[in-house]
Amino acid sequence: MTDLKQVIVNAALTHKKEEKEFVCRYCERGFRKESTLLAHICEPKRRAQQEKEAGVQLGLHAYLRFYEISQGSAKLKTYTDFSKSPYYKAFTKFGRHMINIRAINTRGFIEHVIKNNKKIDYWCKDDVYQEFLSLHLRKENVKDALERSLNTMVEWAEENDSVFNHYFLYASSNRIVHHITTGRISAWVIFNSASGIETMDKLNAEQIEIIYPSIEPDFWKRKFVDYLADTEWVKHILKEAGL
Repeated sequence: MTDLKQVIVNAALTHKKEEKEFVCRYCERGFRKESTLLAHICEPKRRAQQEKEAGVQLGLHAYLRFYEISQGSAKLKTYTDFSKSPYYKAFTKFGRHMINIRAINTRGFIEHVIKNNKKIDYWCKDDVYQEFLSLHLRKENVKDALERSLNTMVEWAEENDSVFNHYFLYASSNRIVHHITTGRISAWVIFNSASGIETMDKLNAEQIEIIYPSIEPDFWKRKFVDYLADTEWVKHILKEAGL
């Protein structure tokens, strides 16, 4: 009788072991078949698979920077720590948001929301980015502004089977307004090129009202005087480029 009882116990243990032969290393859930394990997706596994995504990496950078600023260090923080954080979804949402809106200077934007104590639930709001953008565009390096503007023109040309220096001549006014308000086309280029100034004259009152905060003439007039060497350099580049 004792031998029979032992056989039953051993059989039960063996069956239990077989049932959990295939175990998920992320959540430790066991499966009887390897195919089931391979098809299995748990939240920890999903987060591990997302590690290399651009938006997740931006979220990770924001997470690390948050700890650097708030606690003085993030050296011991790893992606595993990040993936287990209760704030993982909030930070990755922010990272993907920056990708979706093609945020300018993502590092600067991250610094802005953290150092200005913005609530993380608000980081993806349009007005938060616009606040950062209006400040950044006024003080960014002129070379960055010029390079981004020319790249935007090149992208437009490739999409429309045209040449980049025809941008102000043939791009739709709505497209130009969008590019200005999102910082893709800088006031450095608009006010220092003949074709840019001509384009401003063609916009209607509503469009001018939309772009005004991005190209506030009084501010930029003073900027061009204060940074005369940069202004002359930009004019030279734009003239050589046929703009």
